[in-house]
Amino acid sequence: MPTIKDVAREAGVSIATVSYVINGKTASISEDTCREVLDAARRIGYSPNVTARNLKFSRSRLIGYAWHKAPQNQVNSVLDQFIYYLAHTAEAAGYHLLTFTYPAYDPVPVYEDLIRTGRVDAFVVADTVIKDERIHFLLEQNFPFVSFGRAYADTDFNWDFPYVDTDGRRGIEEAVEYLISLGHQRIACVGWPEDSGTGNERLAGYLQALRKAGIPSRPDYIQRAEHTVEAGRTAFAHWCDLPSDEQPTAVVAVSDLMAIGVMNEAEARGFIVGETLSVIGFDDTPLVQYLRPALTSIQQPIAEIGRELIGMLELILDKQAPQPSRLVAPKMVIRESTGAPR
Repeated sequence: MPTIKDVAREAGVSIATVSYVINGKTASISEDTCREVLDAARRIGYSPNVTARNLKFSRSRLIGYAWHKAPQNQVNSVLDQFIYYLAHTAEAAGYHLLTFTYPAYDPVPVYEDLIRTGRVDAFVVADTVIKDERIHFLLEQNFPFVSFGRAYADTDFNWDFPYVDTDGRRGIEEAVEYLISLGHQRIACVGWPEDSGTGNERLAGYLQALRKAGIPSRPDYIQRAEHTVEAGRTAFAHWCDLPSDEQPTAVVAVSDLMAIGVMNEAEARGFIVGETLSVIGFDDTPLVQYLRPALTSIQQPIAEIGRELIGMLELILDKQAPQPSRLVAPKMVIRESTGAPR
């Protein structure tokens, strides 16, 4: 019997696009694409039967998602955007999200209870960390899940699981390459602590760009700290203690929040962001375009990631081979916070 994957292949579109069309969620899809999907379904004899499929697999049509909680002095607007696009795509495919919370020190029991009581068909995991306990548990249980992000594991366990992630290494590398093209040589980086796999990937992109350009990396140009505005301020204050001819002319931060801290401290010390100091953030959170100057940032394709994850999950739940895990390329949005060095 033809599947949604076969329709996508026949029409030359993504599985998520086919789901949107079949479920009537076509507001963002062109008429030509809708027509091609429906024609492809007819050609191969595909006919969805949601009720029969639910009975066959005893499904709840619910996907579990743990609602994140940021510390008081932090925000995570990326995950706020992500849950919207995830819910939107899941509903187009005939599913709903069941959100829940768990104690930060012990996440596994909540997942275990949801599996035992049959309240969810699968999970979407996000905000992953090194050796993530949730992923370890779900792999051991052989329970369906997909992940927004990798777990950066050690070698004593098979951490092969389906994920979609932003290529943060490439994003920061592109940011540094852009600064070098403007003429900057003294480029510093604000990163996350060493136990952050995502932060380590982004820092690797910074170091790789310098290496490719033949610019020696300086350990004192790298400051690691928690994800706060204050961390950015502290990092830039540290660099201001260097002799004036050694102070960075540009800073790349692994998040917009930390980049805002750098900008605030720089302006308090008499720098003109975009002229005497260039700053680039990561995430392109909605408000950074309204800063003065507006922040150049690396934009994550959150809507695309949500669609890819639900497409993966549909294949897994239909007992088909899932799409391979993939890294999605981010995009740099250039604004007024960057310019040539004086």
